[in-house]
Amino acid sequence: MNDRSKKCVLFLCTHNSARSQMAEGLLRGRYGDQYEAFSAGTVATRVKPMAIEVMAEVGIDISNQTSKALGVYLDRAIDVVITVCDSAKETCPIFPNSGKQLHCAFRDPSDIESSIDARRQAFRDVRDQIGDWIDETFG
Repeated sequence: MNDRSKKCVLFLCTHNSARSQMAEGLLRGRYGDQYEAFSAGTVATRVKPMAIEVMAEVGIDISNQTSKALGVYLDRAIDVVITVCDSAKETCPIFPNSGKQLHCAFRDPSDIESSIDARRQAFRDVRDQIGDWIDETFG
Protein backbone atom coordinates (compact mmCIF):
# COMPACT_ATOMS: atom_id res chain seq x y z
CA MET A 1 0.00 0.00 0.00
CA ASN A 2 2.73 2.45 0.76
CA ASP A 3 6.36 3.21 0.13
CA ARG A 4 7.92 2.68 3.58
CA SER A 5 10.69 5.14 2.75
CA LYS A 6 7.98 7.77 3.21
CA LYS A 7 5.95 8.37 6.36
CA CYS A 8 2.32 7.37 6.00
CA VAL A 9 -0.23 10.01 7.12
CA LEU A 10 -3.97 9.38 7.46
CA PHE A 11 -6.43 12.29 7.74
CA LEU A 12 -9.77 11.47 9.34
CA CYS A 13 -13.05 13.37 9.28
CA THR A 14 -16.68 12.43 9.70
CA HIS A 15 -17.74 12.00 6.06
CA ASN A 16 -14.39 12.10 4.24
CA SER A 17 -15.97 14.56 1.84
CA ALA A 18 -14.09 17.87 2.17
CA ARG A 19 -11.60 18.65 4.97
CA SER A 20 -9.82 15.30 5.07
CA GLN A 21 -9.87 15.09 1.28
CA MET A 22 -8.34 18.54 0.94
CA ALA A 23 -5.73 17.71 3.59
CA GLU A 24 -4.79 14.52 1.74
CA GLY A 25 -4.39 16.43 -1.52
CA LEU A 26 -2.45 19.28 0.08
CA LEU A 27 0.03 17.01 1.86
CA ARG A 28 0.52 14.92 -1.27
CA GLY A 29 0.88 18.01 -3.44
CA ARG A 30 3.28 19.88 -1.18
CA TYR A 31 5.26 17.15 0.55
CA GLY A 32 4.62 14.02 -1.48
CA ASP A 33 8.34 13.37 -1.70
CA GLN A 34 8.40 12.77 2.08
CA TYR A 35 4.89 11.59 2.95
CA GLU A 36 2.21 9.32 1.61
CA ALA A 37 -1.18 10.85 2.32
CA PHE A 38 -4.51 9.07 2.75
CA SER A 39 -7.90 10.04 4.10
CA ALA A 40 -10.99 8.34 5.44
CA GLY A 41 -14.15 9.07 7.37
CA THR A 42 -16.09 7.57 10.21
CA VAL A 43 -18.77 7.22 7.51
CA ALA A 44 -17.85 7.20 3.81
CA THR A 45 -19.91 9.47 1.55
CA ARG A 46 -18.59 11.29 -1.52
CA VAL A 47 -16.07 14.01 -2.22
CA LYS A 48 -17.80 17.39 -2.38
CA PRO A 49 -17.59 18.97 -5.83
CA MET A 50 -16.74 22.33 -4.28
CA ALA A 51 -13.73 20.77 -2.50
CA ILE A 52 -12.53 19.48 -5.87
CA GLU A 53 -13.11 22.91 -7.41
CA VAL A 54 -11.20 24.96 -4.82
CA MET A 55 -8.31 22.51 -4.78
CA ALA A 56 -8.01 22.83 -8.56
CA GLU A 57 -7.69 26.59 -8.05
CA VAL A 58 -4.35 25.95 -6.31
CA GLY A 59 -3.21 23.37 -8.85
CA ILE A 60 -4.07 20.22 -6.88
CA ASP A 61 -6.34 17.65 -8.51
CA ILE A 62 -8.37 15.60 -6.04
CA SER A 63 -11.03 14.61 -8.57
CA ASN A 64 -9.90 10.97 -8.52
CA GLN A 65 -9.91 10.69 -4.73
CA THR A 66 -12.79 8.73 -3.25
CA SER A 67 -14.47 8.74 0.13
CA LYS A 68 -13.49 5.74 2.26
CA ALA A 69 -14.51 4.43 5.66
CA LEU A 70 -11.71 4.38 8.24
CA GLY A 71 -11.96 0.60 8.66
CA VAL A 72 -9.91 0.26 5.47
CA TYR A 73 -6.87 1.47 7.41
CA LEU A 74 -7.30 -0.12 10.85
CA ASP A 75 -4.84 -2.96 10.23
CA ARG A 76 -2.33 -0.89 8.28
CA ALA A 77 0.87 0.69 9.52
CA ILE A 78 0.18 4.42 9.76
CA ASP A 79 2.86 6.78 11.07
CA VAL A 80 0.56 9.70 11.84
CA VAL A 81 -3.24 9.72 12.23
CA ILE A 82 -4.78 13.20 12.15
CA THR A 83 -8.40 14.01 12.95
CA VAL A 84 -9.53 17.24 11.30
CA CYS A 85 -12.91 17.56 13.00
CA ASP A 86 -14.06 17.20 16.60
CA SER A 87 -16.67 14.56 15.74
CA ALA A 88 -14.05 12.27 14.22
CA LYS A 89 -11.79 12.79 17.22
CA GLU A 90 -14.57 11.67 19.55
CA THR A 91 -15.51 8.59 17.52
CA CYS A 92 -12.12 7.65 16.07
CA PRO A 93 -10.79 4.33 17.27
CA ILE A 94 -7.25 3.92 18.48
CA PHE A 95 -5.03 2.91 15.61
CA PRO A 96 -2.78 0.24 17.13
CA ASN A 97 -0.30 0.47 14.25
CA SER A 98 0.08 4.25 14.33
CA GLY A 99 3.07 6.08 15.68
CA LYS A 100 1.33 9.31 16.56
CA GLN A 101 -2.18 10.75 16.70
CA LEU A 102 -2.81 14.47 16.19
CA HIS A 103 -5.93 16.60 16.18
CA CYS A 104 -6.58 19.94 14.52
CA ALA A 105 -10.24 20.85 14.02
CA PHE A 106 -11.25 22.89 11.00
CA ARG A 107 -14.70 24.35 10.41
CA ASP A 108 -16.89 22.30 8.06
CA PRO A 109 -17.29 24.46 4.94
CA SER A 110 -20.35 22.39 4.00
CA ASP A 111 -22.21 23.93 6.94
CA ILE A 112 -22.43 27.31 5.21
CA GLU A 113 -26.00 27.92 4.09
CA SER A 114 -25.67 31.03 1.99
CA SER A 115 -24.98 32.07 -1.56
CA ILE A 116 -22.85 29.90 -3.80
CA ASP A 117 -20.11 32.52 -3.63
CA ALA A 118 -20.13 32.52 0.19
CA ARG A 119 -20.00 28.72 0.24
CA ARG A 120 -17.15 28.67 -2.25
CA GLN A 121 -15.26 31.21 -0.12
CA ALA A 122 -15.80 29.04 2.97
CA PHE A 123 -14.21 26.10 1.13
CA ARG A 124 -11.30 28.33 0.07
CA ASP A 125 -10.81 29.60 3.63
CA VAL A 126 -10.73 26.08 5.07
CA ARG A 127 -8.41 24.90 2.28
CA ASP A 128 -6.01 27.73 3.12
CA GLN A 129 -6.20 27.06 6.87
CA ILE A 130 -5.47 23.38 6.31
CA GLY A 131 -2.62 24.29 3.96
CA ASP A 132 -1.08 26.62 6.54
CA TRP A 133 -1.37 23.94 9.24
CA ILE A 134 0.21 21.33 6.96
CA ASP A 135 3.11 23.68 6.18
CA GLU A 136 3.67 24.36 9.91
CA THR A 137 3.37 20.68 10.85
CA PHE A 138 5.12 18.91 7.96
CA GLY A 139 7.12 21.60 6.17
